[in-house]
Amino acid sequence: MGLKREVGLSAGLRYKGPGGYLTYILHRIGGLGMAIFITVHILASFVGGRTGGFLNGMYENWAFQIFIFFCALFHAINGLRITILDLFPKLIEYQPEAIWIEWAVFLPLFGLSAFVILRTALGG
Repeated sequence: MGLKREVGLSAGLRYKGPGGYLTYILHRIGGLGMAIFITVHILASFVGGRTGGFLNGMYENWAFQIFIFFCALFHAINGLRITILDLFPKLIEYQPEAIWIEWAVFLPLFGLSAFVILRTALGG
């Protein structure tokens, strides 16, 4: 028999282990968020009427735009970190530092972008 690991999402998000786990979870959430955006975008182009208008309104909402931008930017930067560590295996021992660099690049870019999205949404 294998190990039984019955860990829910809330317990997983409370996990206080290494930073790699958080980036792992956020990478998966980012991929899922982009898949949802692409699905909604395609459905909105094929479905007309009120449903199409609702779908268009949903992905034009500022909160949805911030979420999708978070997903795409984090997924891209984390994917770049993973690719670099895969291409240069000797750097794997510096993975905690690479994660800190990832956050140091991601947070200012996302913060500035979210500010611009909010300012534009609020008519500024």
